[in-house]
Amino acid sequence: MYHGSPSPSPTTTPLSSPTSSLSLTQTINGSHHFTIKGYSLSKGIGIGKHIASDNFTVGGYQWAIYFYPDGKNPEDNSNYVSVFIALASEGTDVRALFELTLVDQSGKGKHKVHSHFDRSLESGPYTLKYRGSMWGYKRFFRRAMLETSDFLKDDCLKINCTVGVVVSAIDCSRLHSIQVPESDIGDHFGMLLENEESSDITFNVAGEKFHAHKLVLAARSPVFESEFLHAMEEDNHEVVVTDMEPKVFKALLHFIYKDTLIEDGEYSASSSSCMPSVSDTLEAKLLAAAEKYALPRLRLMCESVLCKVITVNSVANILALADRHCAMDLKSVCLKFAAENLVAVMRSDGFQYLKENCPLLQSELLKTVAGFEDETSGWGKSRSVWAQFSDGDDTNDRSVRQQTYENGGERSGSMWVPLDGGEGGGSPREEG
Repeated sequence: MYHGSPSPSPTTTPLSSPTSSLSLTQTINGSHHFTIKGYSLSKGIGIGKHIASDNFTVGGYQWAIYFYPDGKNPEDNSNYVSVFIALASEGTDVRALFELTLVDQSGKGKHKVHSHFDRSLESGPYTLKYRGSMWGYKRFFRRAMLETSDFLKDDCLKINCTVGVVVSAIDCSRLHSIQVPESDIGDHFGMLLENEESSDITFNVAGEKFHAHKLVLAARSPVFESEFLHAMEEDNHEVVVTDMEPKVFKALLHFIYKDTLIEDGEYSASSSSCMPSVSDTLEAKLLAAAEKYALPRLRLMCESVLCKVITVNSVANILALADRHCAMDLKSVCLKFAAENLVAVMRSDGFQYLKENCPLLQSELLKTVAGFEDETSGWGKSRSVWAQFSDGDDTNDRSVRQQTYENGGERSGSMWVPLDGGEGGGSPREEG
């Protein structure tokens, strides 16, 4: 009898490692605070006409808040104010959640909130089909009640808006991820400055001593690098600074070591809406320091802060300051603002200073006005800048000027926003 080898057992194919993926749908949220000063003057603007906020960006799209003092539609007969959030940039089928809050200015915290976020399970996100599509309320608040409420204070309304843009993606990294904290290098260098460890140079500023490190200063500023490179070792242990206040030099070192602006509410342009002198602010003096020590990032930071406090009364002084310290972005904003508010600016005290001390800036302003005229002439029967002279226009120290055009739109700054967009977001509700 033949005894052969046993038959081989069937081969078992090993299972490959399992794979996984995650479909993640979430909202990218952002908020905007819109203040409406001079509410009483906006009454009578007309049914269907609005005041627009500045555009703000959430989820890669631009948005704007539209406030209708006389209501959006004729059937409401001006009994209600209307508020809408509009898609202000190109986009199709943008899905989002919204929240509109009328702020109680009495301090009691009894804000009026219309939230789409609370109803997301019930109705889902709202879809905006195209630029100009809106979500909001035709009957946001009964006007007679609004004008006797704590929501109106000093003829001023405050509206907060939150937009949550819905995004979906396949996210594998969330399944196995390691979180990396934000950089804290500025904190470490800041401690080096505060503790004065291993400092090798001292600055004497009006009798106040500041200890620092040559290596850090040279790495941040080519001016310091050049000074330390060419100075004799025995000559530069102490440097006397004669053209800067101690407080400003302290803020300069804070930026060099921490890459941020120092927080000093008492001395800052951004902390006060009433500045007796722009040149006395910390940002203005740091602008000069940024130019002296060749610190372009510090210059831009100061320009950004000063840009936010441009008004009819301050623009001429800020323009002169920007020109003096080569702050070209700030200068450009000032010229455009002054051109759009020409008559009111010419009546300001700052413009008199400009006439007497900066004749070349006057010429640049006139060129900007001419360019602004060319730009607006393409919009049909636009309201000319020069027409401001004939109607005695006065912006009353507003920082943003709105112009109404006869072809059915409003232009806020240089951005067109349509008056007639799609609307949604639930049924209109009567308040009170």
